[in-house]
Amino acid sequence: FSKLSGCIQVAEQLKNNPRHERFLRHLEKLSSFLRGYLSGQSLAETMGQILPETTIDPEKDLNLLDNKELAKRKSIMDELFEKNQKKNDPNFVYDIEVKIPQDEHLQSCGWDTVSS
Repeated sequence: FSKLSGCIQVAEQLKNNPRHERFLRHLEKLSSFLRGYLSGQSLAETMGQILPETTIDPEKDLNLLDNKELAKRKSIMDELFEKNQKKNDPNFVYDIEVKIPQDEHLQSCGWDTVSS
């Protein structure tokens, strides 16, 4: 960026850089709140409009979305994953192997037994 960078050029550079995607979503959400406020909507009305655009509906089939909308939903999921991820947890153990006791009833199924 320089003193002569135009707003449109800066916005395009930010938009095209994947590192800034999360911040742009926050700005987009903030601008939606401001638009709602300036048009006289209540906070509840504005939230009602913004919530479907910024959350993942588990009942919605993501296979039906176009590439742009799918990318937006994936970035929302990535952000939620990072937010919920336990970082530097001293009790975290990676790749735990657990021996599952065999039950006589389960062994009698037959569909998963090895035949010779």
